[in-house]
Amino acid sequence: MQTIANPSLSAPTQPTFRNFLAITPALVQRLFPATPLAHIAANLPPILAALATANLTDKSMLLVALATIRAEAECFQPLTEQRSRFNTSPSGPPFDLYDHRHDLGNQGPPDGADFRGRGFIQLTGRANYAQFARETAHDLIANPALACEPTIAAELLARFLVHREAGIRRALAANDLAAARRLVNGGINGLDRFTSAFHIGATLLN
Repeated sequence: MQTIANPSLSAPTQPTFRNFLAITPALVQRLFPATPLAHIAANLPPILAALATANLTDKSMLLVALATIRAEAECFQPLTEQRSRFNTSPSGPPFDLYDHRHDLGNQGPPDGADFRGRGFIQLTGRANYAQFARETAHDLIANPALACEPTIAAELLARFLVHREAGIRRALAANDLAAARRLVNGGINGLDRFTSAFHIGATLLN
Protein backbone atom coordinates (compact mmCIF):
# COMPACT_ATOMS: atom_id res chain seq x y z
CA MET A 1 0.00 0.00 0.00
CA GLN A 2 1.27 3.46 -0.88
CA THR A 3 2.22 6.25 1.48
CA ILE A 4 -0.38 8.98 1.04
CA ALA A 5 -0.70 12.70 1.40
CA ASN A 6 -3.13 14.26 3.85
CA PRO A 7 -5.86 15.96 1.81
CA SER A 8 -9.09 17.28 3.22
CA LEU A 9 -11.67 14.64 4.06
CA SER A 10 -14.53 16.93 3.05
CA ALA A 11 -15.14 15.54 -0.45
CA PRO A 12 -18.65 16.07 -1.81
CA THR A 13 -21.07 13.48 -0.52
CA GLN A 14 -22.51 11.13 -3.14
CA PRO A 15 -26.10 9.86 -2.98
CA THR A 16 -26.50 6.94 -0.63
CA PHE A 17 -27.04 3.64 -2.41
CA ARG A 18 -30.70 2.93 -1.71
CA ASN A 19 -30.04 -0.61 -0.51
CA PHE A 20 -26.86 0.15 1.47
CA LEU A 21 -28.35 -0.93 4.78
CA ALA A 22 -29.76 -4.08 3.20
CA ILE A 23 -26.34 -5.45 2.22
CA THR A 24 -26.28 -8.92 3.76
CA PRO A 25 -23.49 -11.42 4.45
CA ALA A 26 -25.14 -13.86 2.03
CA LEU A 27 -25.05 -11.28 -0.76
CA VAL A 28 -21.43 -10.34 -0.03
CA GLN A 29 -20.41 -14.00 -0.03
CA ARG A 30 -21.29 -14.11 -3.72
CA LEU A 31 -18.39 -11.68 -4.24
CA PHE A 32 -16.21 -13.92 -2.04
CA PRO A 33 -16.98 -17.47 -3.20
CA ALA A 34 -14.05 -19.03 -1.29
CA THR A 35 -14.75 -17.23 2.01
CA PRO A 36 -16.63 -18.73 4.98
CA LEU A 37 -19.95 -16.99 5.55
CA ALA A 38 -19.16 -16.73 9.28
CA HIS A 39 -16.18 -14.48 8.57
CA ILE A 40 -18.33 -12.15 6.49
CA ALA A 41 -21.14 -12.10 9.05
CA ALA A 42 -18.69 -11.18 11.82
CA ASN A 43 -16.87 -8.39 9.99
CA LEU A 44 -19.39 -6.87 7.60
CA PRO A 45 -21.21 -4.75 10.23
CA PRO A 46 -18.14 -2.70 11.30
CA ILE A 47 -17.14 -2.27 7.65
CA LEU A 48 -20.56 -0.92 6.67
CA ALA A 49 -20.58 1.31 9.75
CA ALA A 50 -17.17 2.73 8.88
CA LEU A 51 -18.18 3.37 5.28
CA ALA A 52 -21.32 5.15 6.47
CA THR A 53 -19.30 7.34 8.84
CA ALA A 54 -16.98 8.25 5.96
CA ASN A 55 -19.93 9.02 3.62
CA LEU A 56 -18.92 6.20 1.28
CA THR A 57 -22.41 4.79 0.97
CA ASP A 58 -22.94 5.04 -2.78
CA LYS A 59 -22.77 1.93 -4.93
CA SER A 60 -19.42 2.71 -6.57
CA MET A 61 -17.44 3.20 -3.37
CA LEU A 62 -19.20 0.33 -1.63
CA LEU A 63 -18.07 -1.95 -4.46
CA VAL A 64 -14.53 -0.55 -4.38
CA ALA A 65 -14.35 -1.20 -0.64
CA LEU A 66 -15.55 -4.78 -0.96
CA ALA A 67 -13.37 -5.43 -4.02
CA THR A 68 -10.36 -4.06 -2.13
CA ILE A 69 -11.01 -6.48 0.70
CA ARG A 70 -11.28 -9.31 -1.82
CA ALA A 71 -7.85 -8.35 -3.19
CA GLU A 72 -6.14 -7.68 0.14
CA ALA A 73 -7.87 -9.95 2.68
CA GLU A 74 -10.02 -12.49 0.86
CA CYS A 75 -10.75 -14.35 4.09
CA PHE A 76 -12.76 -11.24 5.13
CA GLN A 77 -10.73 -10.92 8.32
CA PRO A 78 -8.05 -8.33 9.12
CA LEU A 79 -4.69 -9.85 8.23
CA THR A 80 -1.11 -9.36 9.37
CA GLU A 81 1.44 -9.60 6.55
CA GLN A 82 3.53 -12.75 6.69
CA ARG A 83 7.21 -13.14 5.94
CA SER A 84 7.96 -13.62 2.24
CA ARG A 85 10.64 -13.05 -0.38
CA PHE A 86 9.07 -9.66 -1.07
CA ASN A 87 9.72 -8.34 2.44
CA THR A 88 12.62 -10.43 3.77
CA SER A 89 16.07 -11.04 2.29
CA PRO A 90 17.26 -14.68 2.06
CA SER A 91 19.56 -14.47 5.08
CA GLY A 92 18.03 -11.49 6.85
CA PRO A 93 15.70 -11.03 9.81
CA PRO A 94 11.96 -10.87 9.09
CA PHE A 95 10.86 -7.79 7.12
CA ASP A 96 14.38 -6.40 6.75
CA LEU A 97 13.60 -5.30 3.17
CA TYR A 98 11.10 -2.84 4.63
CA ASP A 99 13.38 -1.44 7.33
CA HIS A 100 14.91 1.32 5.20
CA ARG A 101 12.00 1.97 2.84
CA HIS A 102 11.97 5.75 3.00
CA ASP A 103 8.91 5.86 0.75
CA LEU A 104 7.08 4.18 3.64
CA GLY A 105 8.62 6.49 6.23
CA ASN A 106 10.57 3.67 7.84
CA GLN A 107 13.68 4.64 9.79
CA GLY A 108 15.48 1.30 10.14
CA PRO A 109 15.01 -1.80 12.28
CA PRO A 110 12.55 -2.75 13.66
CA ASP A 111 10.25 -0.53 11.58
CA GLY A 112 9.91 -3.13 8.85
CA ALA A 113 8.46 -5.71 11.19
CA ASP A 114 6.58 -3.27 13.41
CA PHE A 115 4.83 -1.49 10.54
CA ARG A 116 4.25 -4.43 8.20
CA GLY A 117 0.96 -4.69 6.32
CA ARG A 118 -2.10 -5.08 8.53
CA GLY A 119 -5.86 -4.91 8.40
CA PHE A 120 -8.36 -5.10 5.56
CA ILE A 121 -6.24 -2.76 3.45
CA GLN A 122 -2.77 -3.88 4.53
CA LEU A 123 -1.70 -0.56 6.06
CA THR A 124 2.10 -0.52 5.66
CA GLY A 125 4.93 1.72 6.82
CA ARG A 126 5.59 4.10 9.71
CA ALA A 127 4.33 7.11 7.73
CA ASN A 128 0.92 5.57 7.11
CA TYR A 129 0.60 4.30 10.68
CA ALA A 130 1.52 7.76 11.99
CA GLN A 131 -0.92 9.56 9.71
CA PHE A 132 -3.85 7.35 10.59
CA ALA A 133 -2.93 7.40 14.26
CA ARG A 134 -3.44 11.17 14.10
CA GLU A 135 -6.67 10.89 12.16
CA THR A 136 -8.29 8.15 14.21
CA ALA A 137 -6.82 8.83 17.66
CA HIS A 138 -5.73 5.20 17.88
CA ASP A 139 -2.09 4.88 18.98
CA LEU A 140 -0.94 2.82 16.02
CA ILE A 141 2.71 3.77 16.55
CA ALA A 142 2.91 2.42 20.10
CA ASN A 143 0.63 -0.50 19.30
CA PRO A 144 0.68 -1.28 15.55
CA ALA A 145 -1.32 -4.48 16.10
CA LEU A 146 -4.40 -2.30 16.67
CA ALA A 147 -4.63 -2.06 12.88
CA CYS A 148 -5.87 -5.66 12.92
CA GLU A 149 -8.67 -5.07 15.43
CA PRO A 150 -11.79 -5.45 13.23
CA THR A 151 -13.48 -2.15 14.08
CA ILE A 152 -10.24 -0.19 13.70
CA ALA A 153 -9.30 -2.10 10.53
CA ALA A 154 -12.69 -1.15 9.06
CA GLU A 155 -12.16 2.50 9.99
CA LEU A 156 -8.70 2.49 8.38
CA LEU A 157 -10.12 0.99 5.19
CA ALA A 158 -12.80 3.66 4.95
CA ARG A 159 -10.52 6.58 5.71
CA PHE A 160 -7.86 5.41 3.26
CA LEU A 161 -10.50 5.23 0.53
CA VAL A 162 -11.64 8.76 1.38
CA HIS A 163 -8.11 10.00 0.71
CA ARG A 164 -8.18 8.35 -2.71
CA GLU A 165 -11.86 8.97 -3.44
CA ALA A 166 -11.56 11.61 -6.16
CA GLY A 167 -9.04 9.62 -8.17
CA ILE A 168 -10.97 6.38 -7.72
CA ARG A 169 -14.14 8.01 -9.01
CA ARG A 170 -12.31 9.33 -12.07
CA ALA A 171 -10.93 5.86 -12.75
CA LEU A 172 -14.37 4.28 -12.43
CA ALA A 173 -15.90 6.89 -14.73
CA ALA A 174 -13.29 5.86 -17.31
CA ASN A 175 -14.09 2.18 -16.69
CA ASP A 176 -10.46 1.68 -15.62
CA LEU A 177 -10.46 -0.74 -12.70
CA ALA A 178 -6.70 -1.20 -12.97
CA ALA A 179 -6.20 2.51 -12.27
CA ALA A 180 -8.60 2.32 -9.33
CA ARG A 181 -6.62 -0.61 -7.96
CA ARG A 182 -3.31 1.23 -8.35
CA LEU A 183 -4.63 4.13 -6.30
CA VAL A 184 -5.03 1.80 -3.34
CA ASN A 185 -2.31 -0.79 -3.82
CA GLY A 186 0.34 1.20 -5.66
CA GLY A 187 0.33 -1.56 -8.30
CA ILE A 188 -2.08 -4.13 -9.64
CA ASN A 189 -1.48 -6.96 -7.17
CA GLY A 190 -4.79 -8.78 -6.73
CA LEU A 191 -6.36 -7.07 -9.75
CA ASP A 192 -8.07 -10.28 -10.86
CA ARG A 193 -9.83 -10.65 -7.51
CA PHE A 194 -10.61 -6.93 -7.34
CA THR A 195 -12.14 -6.97 -10.83
CA SER A 196 -14.12 -10.16 -10.20
CA ALA A 197 -15.66 -8.85 -6.98
CA PHE A 198 -16.46 -5.45 -8.50
CA HIS A 199 -18.22 -6.90 -11.54
CA ILE A 200 -20.16 -9.52 -9.57
CA GLY A 201 -21.27 -6.87 -7.10
CA ALA A 202 -22.25 -4.43 -9.85
CA THR A 203 -24.49 -7.10 -11.37
CA LEU A 204 -26.05 -8.09 -8.06
CA LEU A 205 -26.73 -4.49 -6.99
CA ASN A 206 -28.31 -3.30 -10.26
